Amino acid sequence: MASQVQTVIRVATHAEDLGFDSFMQAKGAYYGGMKSHTPTAGFTLIELMITVTIVAILAAIAYPSYRSYVMRGQVVNATNGLTAMAANMERYYQDNRTYSGTSGGLTPPCLPPGVTYGSFTVSCPATLTNAPSTFTAPQGASATVQASSTFQLEAIGSATSSGNTTGFYYFIDQAGNQGTTVVAPAPSGWIISCTSSWEMKAGTC
Repeated sequence: MASQVQTVIRVATHAEDLGFDSFMQAKGAYYGGMKSHTPTAGFTLIELMITVTIVAILAAIAYPSYRSYVMRGQVVNATNGLTAMAANMERYYQDNRTYSGTSGGLTPPCLPPGVTYGSFTVSCPATLTNAPSTFTAPQGASATVQASSTFQLEAIGSATSSGNTTGFYYFIDQAGNQGTTVVAPAPSGWIISCTSSWEMKAGTC
């Protein structure tokens, strides 16, 4: 019993030496460290599901518009290629007075395999592919012979590193008449047949 009293006296004396304030601060720090930490706030499952749903809706709205925008940039290659080739054919005609081959062995610049413009190939084959009704006249006696006073050019789309325009067909003749045929597997919004114009925007002749 005496030893216990002496221990209490020593503790009290030590506390007095430290000062009451220091003792209380040490006590507060000790018990404060034992308090549990407040959990970090986060998203609930419902909040995450709502966020994912909103993102999916926005994507469904935005992607078709983006796809159409990209396609519009690619079909320009067809129209530019046809315009350039038609100009070359006119220069050829001015020099030779014919759109077909000459007795001297000259051949028109549009003959297959044609010229590549982006993902389109521009040429003037004997038989056009998927041409509208206004472009069904025969080109000539064979794939290497064009009519002397007329020509019909086609731009056929394909899947290349420049883009995928498979199913797109654009046309022009010596008089500047235009035509378009778009079939599957092209995007559904672009599928159309234009007998007198080029489709430059989805679903519009």
